Amino acid sequence: MKKITIIAVIALVCGTVSAQQLGQFSQFFMNKYVLNPAVGGTNHYFDVKSSYRYQWVGVDDAPRTFVLSMEGPLTKKNNMGIGGYVYSDITGPTRRTGFKISYSYIFKVSNNIRLSFGLAGGLMQFAVDGSDMELADANDVALGNTLTSAYTPDAAFGAYLFHDNWYVSISIPQLIGTEMKFVDNHTNSLNKLQNHYYFNAGYTFRLGDHWDLEPMVQVKYIPPLDPQFEGGLRVTYNDMVFLGGSWRNESGAVAFAGVKFAENFTISYSYDILTTDVSRVSSGSHEILLGLKFHQRND
Repeated sequence: MKKITIIAVIALVCGTVSAQQLGQFSQFFMNKYVLNPAVGGTNHYFDVKSSYRYQWVGVDDAPRTFVLSMEGPLTKKNNMGIGGYVYSDITGPTRRTGFKISYSYIFKVSNNIRLSFGLAGGLMQFAVDGSDMELADANDVALGNTLTSAYTPDAAFGAYLFHDNWYVSISIPQLIGTEMKFVDNHTNSLNKLQNHYYFNAGYTFRLGDHWDLEPMVQVKYIPPLDPQFEGGLRVTYNDMVFLGGSWRNESGAVAFAGVKFAENFTISYSYDILTTDVSRVSSGSHEILLGLKFHQRND
């Protein structure tokens, strides 16, 4: 990495309000729980999912994100849910790692519609590895050649309205908006976890006995930026094989496909086709997801 100071690193990667701080996932429709704690326990089984994303292949120090989650019903009535996940998000000399655990309560709105509210809390570590940077000031006491880190509590809130054929999701990750202090006796208002606001929705059209068609949308708002929009379409055959694509207004198109084995195991892959200036130096982004369903609960 070229010469840079610790404050510049923090402002660029951690604290600036002009960029998204959370990891980007193209397969947002495959693991709704990581985006919204209210999704936990809304199905009749426990669900384990693992995602790995390699963003901007070909770019040095490009982001790489890993998430492992598990959620499921707490009671046979499916009126409460629990869950949790761990994550790691690495970009150059910086790394975010942490975990969250969640609780959700599910209300019955009608015979076919339910509404869930969820709250998640956890801890996040943000670290900067000075040994991977050449500092403008070799005697910079703020970093030097050491691993500098800061810890902060983190929380998220969400609401999830759902039916067998559709869902509407609203969530607020980084709910607390705390500031992270890297150096004693030093404060910087840029080192703040910025609130993110997510809106997700989808509808499944049943086309005969074998085909499903699912349009989906995601809107992200990170003040003071303009909202980011992503819309997609998935086609599923026999509840086993699916493929589709989406468009993200700030980066380009996404193609994805997946398959379900033995009803319980799922694997899916997506590829981002870049249309921004990053495409001059990157061939795109790859993302893979593995899923496992178990411990089915019956009413």
